[in-house]
Amino acid sequence: MKKLALHWKILLGMALGVIVGLLMTLIDGGMQMVQDWIKPFGKIFINSLKLIAIPLILAALIKGVSDLKDISKLSKMGTRTIIIYIMTTVIAVSIGLILVNTIGPGKTISEQTRIEMVENYSGSTQKYQETAIKQKESGPLQALEDLVPSNIFEAATSNRNMLQVIFFAVFFGIALILIPEEKGVTVKKFFDGFNEIILKMVDLIMLASPYGVFALLASLVVESPSIDLFKALGWYAITVVLGLIVMIIIYILIVSLYTKKKPSFFINGISPAQLLAFSTSSSAATLPVTMERVTEHLGVEEEVASFVLPIGATINMDGTSLYQAVAAVFIAQAFGMDLSLSTQLGIIATATLASIGSAAVPGAGMVMLVGVLGYAGIPEAGLALIFAVDRPLDMCRTTVNVTGDAMVSMLVANSVGKLSDPKIKDWDDDYDQ
Repeated sequence: MKKLALHWKILLGMALGVIVGLLMTLIDGGMQMVQDWIKPFGKIFINSLKLIAIPLILAALIKGVSDLKDISKLSKMGTRTIIIYIMTTVIAVSIGLILVNTIGPGKTISEQTRIEMVENYSGSTQKYQETAIKQKESGPLQALEDLVPSNIFEAATSNRNMLQVIFFAVFFGIALILIPEEKGVTVKKFFDGFNEIILKMVDLIMLASPYGVFALLASLVVESPSIDLFKALGWYAITVVLGLIVMIIIYILIVSLYTKKKPSFFINGISPAQLLAFSTSSSAATLPVTMERVTEHLGVEEEVASFVLPIGATINMDGTSLYQAVAAVFIAQAFGMDLSLSTQLGIIATATLASIGSAAVPGAGMVMLVGVLGYAGIPEAGLALIFAVDRPLDMCRTTVNVTGDAMVSMLVANSVGKLSDPKIKDWDDDYDQ
């Protein structure tokens, strides 16, 4: 009997996690049991992925940039990558605004429900407001200042400093290109080997992915708020999910039009990374798997994937930006506010810029949203309205973020002649041996 492919194992782990979580909610002490004996394995799995995120970016980017051997290639690839990422983000925010204005989910929330949710979640939103206030008080060039680390070792101690690590890796790779090849050959071989070791670590960690996903989903279900709150926010969730589905369809159409690849080819190639992104809510944690799927199954050559994907995991937040647009207007509707066209156009610009440099970790979108609310003059207390369903929607929007990264890597690779048929290799079978 043929063993299950990896993505089916992940899907099975997700389903079992939900079922076990639901059963435990019916048992006295079930929630505590899941938190004590199941949830830790989910944390271990996420931590193991985060463990290699920074080393992977350092190794992959330095290797990718140095492999170009020509600064003109780096400039060409980098310009196309940034332009495509910004364009897809603007499209995502625009789709979110169109849907939320058409459906009007905020108008379905009663005054009583709003008061109840604000009381229940006002404490949880405090930390996001405090972080956003610090960002708001900073100068207009603070983002540019934060891009350059004062100490690369300190920057590398946190996944939230990923842009700083990317800056150093690109800078290092450029310097490696500019020195005589014979002087840099030892360093080049070191990072080539380092990259291979990190990728093998990915292989080993992915052996445990179905079990890690099971633990994550089981703990999420038992810790979810009252079902009544989810019902009250049903239309809001539907609006966000509908927008995210539209973005997935747009990605598929773009891939089909510009690379001539079938939709099934793209979806089958990236599906394990999508499922992992859904369960972890972290583009950074999913990055190792995304890179593996893109290079081995979508035909993107490694020098392109190692450059485009780490940057995309940090600045390409299409799903998060779409969610911000929907959430901002939804909260305004819930408070009886009518946003003008100019204000909503400003939301597009604010959400697009806010997505650049956002940490590729769970919860980052909530901090970004406070800045969008502040721009539009929407009460920040409205965060409490959406906090109850933020985690499952975070899972969905991270899936879109990762899918967008894969799509852009294919477009860039195709534009520079680095997109080919994937190697004849069953990636999933590697984990079944």
